[in-house]
Amino acid sequence: MAKRLFDLLVAAGALLLLSPLLLLVALLIKLDSPGAVFFRQERVGRHGVPFRIHKFRTMREGAPGLAITVGADPRITKAGAFLRRTRIDELPQLIDVLQGTMSLVGPRPEVPRYVALYPPGLRERALAVRPGITDPVSLDFIDEGALLAAAADPEREYVERILPVKVRRQADYAERASLATDIAVLCRTVGVLMRKVRHR
Repeated sequence: MAKRLFDLLVAAGALLLLSPLLLLVALLIKLDSPGAVFFRQERVGRHGVPFRIHKFRTMREGAPGLAITVGADPRITKAGAFLRRTRIDELPQLIDVLQGTMSLVGPRPEVPRYVALYPPGLRERALAVRPGITDPVSLDFIDEGALLAAAADPEREYVERILPVKVRRQADYAERASLATDIAVLCRTVGVLMRKVRHR
């Protein structure tokens, strides 16, 4: 109950405070490439219930390719590269938090094709809580795109090496998460993103 109230208060406050930035980003996306401002994609949420996640569009609309992003993906627009680097493209997920399909902190939601590969025991544990905008695992794999770019077969690398580690750690975190750990993860997220922006 406390976690949900915290999510609602922070998400609503953040959307209000960031509304000028969100409008500027929407304009930048429209000026940079044709297509919608938002990218909507089916993800798997709490207890395996599917939902459509909100993100700012960072790729050319209709561009084919993998469900994962590999290095300097040619599908990414100029504006999209900046939005991804700063993680501003994730801010519309505050809408998902208000709707109750996501939390501020929780296991990052995957697409159905990858969730189908979760080991049964871990699948139930990882999906026992609402997925989040950030979590410790996604912070540790913040340069995942570069790791995949170095692999001979990026999707195989993701499925066989990265995904099993992420699911196991997400399941462990879901079982011990609390409001205190959520606040700690949010603070760590801000620190990681600030360092990432400064070093680019």
